Amino acid sequence: MDGVGAAGRSAMRVTVVSPERQVFDGEATAVVAPAYDGLVGILPRHAPFLTLLGTGDLIVRHGGAEAQHFAVAGGFLQVAGNRVRVVVEQVQATSTV
Repeated sequence: MDGVGAAGRSAMRVTVVSPERQVFDGEATAVVAPAYDGLVGILPRHAPFLTLLGTGDLIVRHGGAEAQHFAVAGGFLQVAGNRVRVVVEQVQATSTV
C-alpha cells in the first residue's frame, strides 16, 4: 500500500480483531482509540507505537465525515509501517456515520 486512499487522501491500513472474529479491515484516514490512560489519535505515517486499551469508543475515520464507531474494552493498539492493528478483548459496532 502506498499510503494514499482512493480519494487522494493520505491513508493507512487498519485492522480491528477480537478473539471471536475480524471486525474491520480497510483503509482509514484517522483512528481515535481509548488507551488505558486517555484517548490517542493516530494519523497516516504515525511513528511506531504500542499502547494498552481501556474501555470506550474506537473511531475509524474514512475521510470527511464518514466514520465507523466501535465500543471496545481491553486489548492493545499497535502502529507499525503505516498499519494500525487493534486487538480487543470485547468489541461491538455501535454506528457508521
